[in-house]
Order: sequence, then structure tokens, then C-alpha cells
Amino acid sequence: METRRITVLSAGLGVPSSSRLLADQLAASVERQLAAAGYAVHIETVELRDLAVDIANNFVTGYAAPTLAGVISGVEASDGIIAVSPVFSASYSGLFKSFIDVLDPKSLEGKAVLLGATAGTDRHQMVLDFAMRPLFTYLRTRTANTAVFAGPQDWGSNDDGGSALSTRIERAAGEFAGLLQGAQPQRKSAAQASLPFEQLLAGISGRP
Repeated sequence: METRRITVLSAGLGVPSSSRLLADQLAASVERQLAAAGYAVHIETVELRDLAVDIANNFVTGYAAPTLAGVISGVEASDGIIAVSPVFSASYSGLFKSFIDVLDPKSLEGKAVLLGATAGTDRHQMVLDFAMRPLFTYLRTRTANTAVFAGPQDWGSNDDGGSALSTRIERAAGEFAGLLQGAQPQRKSAAQASLPFEQLLAGISGRP
């Protein structure tokens, strides 16, 4: 059974966070749909607020602290990314953009991406198509056509008992899951310990 590695990035600042809630629902739907298609799924969820200091220090020093370095390695080794940000000043949050900026720009090339955003009013929903999608297009990712915005009015049910947000989540997750099926662009392996020189030489020469 093939495994798909997915990193979930939540840029919410509160505890609990509506961004994290949306990210969890997207991840659960993707996992369910990939499992139905015969894939094993490994999901790692990252709360970017926990990395805020490390991200800022990375800009100043040029080096990533061990925790941040581990997260960056996990993103690079993943097949797909679910990225959810709250809306600040009609765009994604500074924390979200700062994390993207510490990544190697080429490390996201070809990866499947599912976008989500949350805000206090639905007037901000265009941030998905006018801010987040252009960012990931620039990074040459394969982004699902449907992105999911959630405002305060979305955290409830319709009169018929269904949820409009749940419907959008299922559709977007289905598109994302489709991008993760079949052959995938080569992903970067997670960092591994270096082998002794003698062992490397033996491997090259074919000696035992």
C-alpha cells in the first residue's frame, strides 16, 4: 500500500483557533478519501504560532533552530500541503508568509496544495484567489481548484441539517486527494545522518 505524506500548516493565533478547526476538518476529509482509494496516509499538523520566535530568529541569523529545521524537513519530504491562514488586512497573516519565506522556494515545486482561510466576515473570502493562490502559483505547486473559506456564519448547519461548509470541504478535499493519487513528483527525502567516508567509498566501488 502506497503512503501519502501530508503536512498541515495552521497559522491561527488563538487557542482554540478557527483556522486549526478548518485545517483539521480538511485533513480528516482528505485522509478518509485517500484511504477509500487504497492509500495509507501520514499527516503531520504544524501550528505556526509555536514557531513564531524561531521563524523570526531565522531571518536574523540565517539559520533554523532544530525544531523549525525539523518542520522544514517535513514539509520538503511531504507529498502534499494543506495550508490554512486567518485573514489579516485583506491578506494571509504575516506569520504564514514568514514561514513560507524561510522555505527553499524550489522545495514546494510540484507538491499538491489545498488552500483554506478564515476571517470574521465573508467579505474577506477573495483572499484565497487574490493572495494565497498567486503565492502558491509562484512557487509552482499543483493547487486544488477549490479552496475553502470559513466565516462565522459557516460554523453551523442549514435548515435541512446539512452544512454548506462541510460540502465545500468534501469537494476541495476530493480534488486534493485526486492530485495525490497516481505518480507523484519526486519529493525530497528527510534529512539523514551522513555515512562514514569508507562506507560511502565501498558503496561506490561495489566492495563489501
